[in-house]
Amino acid sequence: MSDAHLMPLLTRIAEALERLAPPPPGRLDLGAADAFVWHADPDRLEPVPTVNRVEIGLLRGVERQRDILLDNTTRFATGLPANNALLWGSRGMGKSSLVKSVHAAVAQDHPGTLALVEIHREDIPTLPRLLARLKDEPRRFILFCDDLSFDHDDAHYKSLKAVLEGGIEGRPENVVFYATSNRRHLMPRDMIENERSTAINPAEAVEEKVSLSDRFGLWLGFHNCDQPTYFAMIEGYAARFGLDIPAEQLRAEAVEWSMTRGSRSGRVAWQFIQDLAGRLEKPLR
Repeated sequence: MSDAHLMPLLTRIAEALERLAPPPPGRLDLGAADAFVWHADPDRLEPVPTVNRVEIGLLRGVERQRDILLDNTTRFATGLPANNALLWGSRGMGKSSLVKSVHAAVAQDHPGTLALVEIHREDIPTLPRLLARLKDEPRRFILFCDDLSFDHDDAHYKSLKAVLEGGIEGRPENVVFYATSNRRHLMPRDMIENERSTAINPAEAVEEKVSLSDRFGLWLGFHNCDQPTYFAMIEGYAARFGLDIPAEQLRAEAVEWSMTRGSRSGRVAWQFIQDLAGRLEKPLR
């Protein structure tokens, strides 16, 4: 078949493929919501109309951490220098709740200036692409990774190190990174000890692993709460949601609930309140 006959056929095939292909996604308006979730493959930012969070005034036992993170976030939202933050420590003590509550409080005081973008741990290697998407936006963004940690043979931490401080470009001025973790150094202890025992230069190998947490200017520790703090959490929730129950009975049931869970924490307190509200047929609004 000659070229003259072949070209019309190829043109028709190309036009048919274009009709079958989905239209390219439109550019997302990052002013349309105050919170987003980053998804990779394909890369996209999904708006979150309603964020699952607790009112900042209901977080008890973390007042010092709250004040520090609130101050850092307010400075960032108003265009001043601010640090990346690592919230580490005991499970269920309000690390992720504090990040979301602080964002809500600052966004309310400075409307339209600050957005929260959640990135999942497994998508950390795509951080450079996310930063390229955000760096020219007029808004400021908190990148938030919940339960961040790295296991054996996991090299994703190198991508995070480069984004936080390293590289020629560095971190964009309109972005900070907040992460929560049960581990202060984001690595399991046996992983660090293994590096120390098997490496040719143990000190350098360990330094490579633990220096990731040094990229966070703020380290905020969260520790197990005592019983008075646990009661303060319970009573604060009960008052906020109008759960009408005698104080002695409330405390007795709260103690029993914590004993069945084997711990006292903000998460345990909230789970108890959900159970109590259900039994009292009271919505948590």
